[in-house]
Formats: sequence, structure tokens, C-alpha cells
Amino acid sequence: MPTWNSDQYLQFASERTQPCRDLVARITLPAPRTIVDLGCGPGNSTAVLRARWPDAAIAGLDNSADMLAKARSSDPRTAWTEGDIGAWKPGSPFDLVFSNAALQWVPDHAAVFPRLLQAVAPGGALAVQMPGNPDAPAHEIMRALAAALQWRTHFPHGVTDWSVQPLPSYYDLLAPHATRVDLWTTEYLHVLPDHEAMVEWYRGSGLRPYLDALPRDTFRAAFCNDFLTGIRRAYPAQSDGRVLFPFQRIFVIAYR
Repeated sequence: MPTWNSDQYLQFASERTQPCRDLVARITLPAPRTIVDLGCGPGNSTAVLRARWPDAAIAGLDNSADMLAKARSSDPRTAWTEGDIGAWKPGSPFDLVFSNAALQWVPDHAAVFPRLLQAVAPGGALAVQMPGNPDAPAHEIMRALAAALQWRTHFPHGVTDWSVQPLPSYYDLLAPHATRVDLWTTEYLHVLPDHEAMVEWYRGSGLRPYLDALPRDTFRAAFCNDFLTGIRRAYPAQSDGRVLFPFQRIFVIAYR
């Protein structure tokens, strides 16, 4: 798992939180009493859950101490816990098991998704949002750089990529254990001020495994500069200099 910096991640808080709002709006549970936010990060997704269901008992789980420190400072009511989603075993089921932009970092979805659904109380739901664009130009640029002659010695075993499957796979995993499964995709078209902003976006998320593998800040800066060069070619600027950044998200809600 990559290291995380809450301030870096929250540079684009509005854009990162919008898919969470869209997922929460589609959940048809009237009043879940217990909610867990898996991969809660700095608490931006948990705040959306709190606004929708203010009377629920909410817990947040994340493996980043930095992210949890930010979350605790913003919401002392939530039970924040440091832990790994892949090893999470609740003592009792939750009415809503929720995860926004976190499960792509957890391997073996064939085992993880049915296990998470089993942590849902009868009548409750599992609701998940993940990035759905592992083959986007930006990610192809990252992988190509890691394999390039000047960088490959730093990535002898490659870099663990997102664990994201086609939507029909999630239906097959969850439908045998669910009363209903809703699935959809949305492509968000973010308007960024320039190409440097896109690099900053990925420094807070997708670039983290690559940057963590590099031994010094000078190497990280050079890798980001090479990434910026590729981004400029792949994402042409608009006439006003801004950059349109398409980002696909996948959504899954399984009801028990």
C-alpha cells in the first residue's frame, strides 16, 4: 500500500468527494443505525455519510495514521480505527458497509467483496465506489516510465496496480448473496487549471506507489517531471490553458 498525505489528497477535495455524494444519494436505506466507512481517508467521505444519516453510529477505518489524524480533528463523534481493509473482521454486522475510492488498493476482490457483503446486516447494504480507469493515458504513462531504461532499476518487481474488475464480475460475485445489485459507471470531466495540477492530483493518489519506490526526493521530482511531459502530450490544453481531465468511476450497491 502507498503512503498517504492528507493535505496532498485534499487539494482536490471537491472533485474527490463528488463521487461519494453521488453514491450516498443512490443508497435506498431509510435510516441505517450502524455504518462503517472503509478506507475513510481524511474523513471527507465520512462527513457525507454523517450529513445524510446524522443519527447513525459511524465508524471509520483507514491504514494511514496521517489520514486518520485529519479525520479525528474534523469529527470527534466517529469511532476512528487504524487498520487494513483486507484483514478487517467486524465483531457484529453493520447496516451499511461503505467504501469510497479505497478498495482499488485491496487485492483479491473475488474473496474480499463477498466477505464484505457478509459483514452487512440483513436489510442493509454494501456500497462501493472505485476508480474505473486503470487503462487511462495517465496510468499508461506511469507504467511506461517505470519500465523505461532510466527508471526500471527502481522498479525491479514492477508496481502493484489497482485491483479493479469489469462491472459484470462484481455482479457475479455479489448477486448470489444479495437481494439486489445496482451497478453503474460515471465519467467525471474535471476542469483543472493546468497540466501541473493533474500531476498534483496523481501525487495524492495513483502516483504514490511509484514515488514510494524511489529513494530520494530528487528522484521523485524527476519522475514527476517526466510524468508531466507525458501528461502534456496525452491531454491537450484548452484554448484558455485549462485541462479537461476525464476520470471514470465505477459504483456498486448490493442489498441483503
